[in-house]
Amino acid sequence: MTLAQELAARLEQARANPDPERSAVYAKAAEALAAADVEENALRAGDVAPMFTLPDAFGNDVSLEEVLAHGPAIVSFYRGAWCPFCNLELRALQRELAAVEEAGATLVAISPNRPDVSLGVIEAHELTYPVLSDHDNLIAKQFNLVYEMIPEHVEYYRAHDRDIGAMNDTEAWELPVPATYVIDQDGVIRYAFIDLNHRVRAEPSEVIAVAASLTKG
Repeated sequence: MTLAQELAARLEQARANPDPERSAVYAKAAEALAAADVEENALRAGDVAPMFTLPDAFGNDVSLEEVLAHGPAIVSFYRGAWCPFCNLELRALQRELAAVEEAGATLVAISPNRPDVSLGVIEAHELTYPVLSDHDNLIAKQFNLVYEMIPEHVEYYRAHDRDIGAMNDTEAWELPVPATYVIDQDGVIRYAFIDLNHRVRAEPSEVIAVAASLTKG
């Protein structure tokens, strides 16, 4: 099953249990996000990627510069441990990790979650690639991916025990738009997948094919 098929199945599952309040809040949040400048300003293919160093779930620093010394990087920004669509993507990437390594690339996933929250994700989904914590979305902001959640969305999540601020160790309720990048060894973005609809993600096979093309003479 492809990631797209898994995402579609998860969406159908949600639609089978309709929640009018949730639907209204999500629709308003989507409208606000569409009116923001994320899609227009997010870094794209041809742009130079910001260099960064972020902690993984075990307290180790992971540097993009060091990653690129060994080959291209696949960088996946996701919203957080609480997002079921993100978790499907993280698991799909894990299943394709051998293909990532065969392509000569290194995969890292990034969210604004605290390292201990990321550790829970790693353990729950048996991930073996680095999952990094981007406190206050500082790196995601350099990729121009970040947006502020509308008050109705914040209150809905709080009412349903989804405290984004606490999971991210910040008072700011901000999220990155999910995005996947392939960055070559010169630091240039060669592939970018950004979709304001968080239920749509890059297919791992497509991402890996781009990475592989960068390592074949």
